[in-house]
Amino acid sequence: MDISVIIPVFDRRATLPRAIDSVLAQHHPAREIIVVDDGSTDGVESLISSRYPDCIFIQQSNHGVSHARNRGIEAARSDWIALLDSDDEWLPGKLAAQVAKIQRSPGVLFCHTEEIWIRNGKRVNAMKKHAKAGGHIFRRCLPLCVISPSSALLHRSLFDRYGLFDESLPACEDYDLWLRICAHEPVAFVETPQIIKYGGHADQLSRRHWGMDRFRIQALEKIIVSGQLHEGDRQAAIQTLIDKAAILAQGARKRGKQQRAEYYSALQHHYAIQQTNPS
Repeated sequence: MDISVIIPVFDRRATLPRAIDSVLAQHHPAREIIVVDDGSTDGVESLISSRYPDCIFIQQSNHGVSHARNRGIEAARSDWIALLDSDDEWLPGKLAAQVAKIQRSPGVLFCHTEEIWIRNGKRVNAMKKHAKAGGHIFRRCLPLCVISPSSALLHRSLFDRYGLFDESLPACEDYDLWLRICAHEPVAFVETPQIIKYGGHADQLSRRHWGMDRFRIQALEKIIVSGQLHEGDRQAAIQTLIDKAAILAQGARKRGKQQRAEYYSALQHHYAIQQTNPS
């Protein structure tokens, strides 16, 4: 089973070797590693040319992680695409475990895995809300992103069917794509941890953007108005949007952001009416 690995990177020369080395150490070798440099200024190009000349290296001006991943996906030559963030790491059996799981799951085109979290150098336990699962997990995906990009292995036909990462979203682009896919497709899940996610560093997107739920609301609105959801899933998505809008409105009021509070209150009211009068 041929697999192309996509690693987007922006100014992470320090952690990129750990990510690449973890791909090279896989028991099931990847066909190719595609590193997409999203406008780095810290010498990523020289690192790749000197230490990893066999990697496919794509450079672009800074357009964000979604654009970088999309460039890599479009350049990939394999039917299966694995994603890896430049600050994360795979365990050696990751791809082999996913290949075995997919081979035991006919028709399944998407597989993710359990993970280990490291925050500020220390292992931490994930909260219950971050619990992973397989099967038809659309409603589990609604509150927050429950699939880590670094654990995702997808058949490229899913991108043809449901689209690529939304480049208009500065964050929660993975949440958006998983909603679109999981509304229709079952997901295979490897229950043993196969990736290590590192957090706590200053350049994480969650630290750069306030109110991450505002991006999740955008994703929810997109899929609600798409007309692609079964009514039960549509109602669940609307309720999630209402809950998130209420929280953002309350937070805006506390901070004296009246215009923002009014916007999210109006959004909450609009979808409450839709929930009362389903289409």
